[in-house]
Amino acid sequence: MSRTFRVTLSTRDWLKAGAIGIAVSILTAALMLAAKKAGVSPLPKPLGLAFAETLLGTELPLPVGLLFHTAWVTTFSVLYIVAFRNALSFWRALSLAAALWAIVLLVFYPIVGWGAFGLAVGRMLIVGSAVPHLLFAVFLWGLCRLAFSSALPGPAYPR
Repeated sequence: MSRTFRVTLSTRDWLKAGAIGIAVSILTAALMLAAKKAGVSPLPKPLGLAFAETLLGTELPLPVGLLFHTAWVTTFSVLYIVAFRNALSFWRALSLAAALWAIVLLVFYPIVGWGAFGLAVGRMLIVGSAVPHLLFAVFLWGLCRLAFSSALPGPAYPR
């Protein structure tokens, strides 16, 4: 028996999903840039910028990296909303954040030359990338609670 996946979001819900993705991107980027400016971020440069520079083979200005970050965060925020529209739980948002964190550690860090888990730069990159992913989950879930309150399950952590 085959199962089909049907997306049943209204135009308004698609717009809300995109707006949530952009808002999560702005919030996480603002906090990461503030941490970098304050000298507490262990990352040599924003990962979106490092990836864009690696991909394009040239030094780029920060806004290009922010565009990469926004595209990534918005895409996965919208996918979360599409996949779990009727059950937008914190547990699911945290699970997505953990999966994305693993991808950063095992795929993106090596691509940009920071090594698996960022160990070519330092152990603190593991924690340095965990915090923004935790914040991603909190912001995504919180904004979904505001925008889609009728679609939220009763318990805080349904699986």
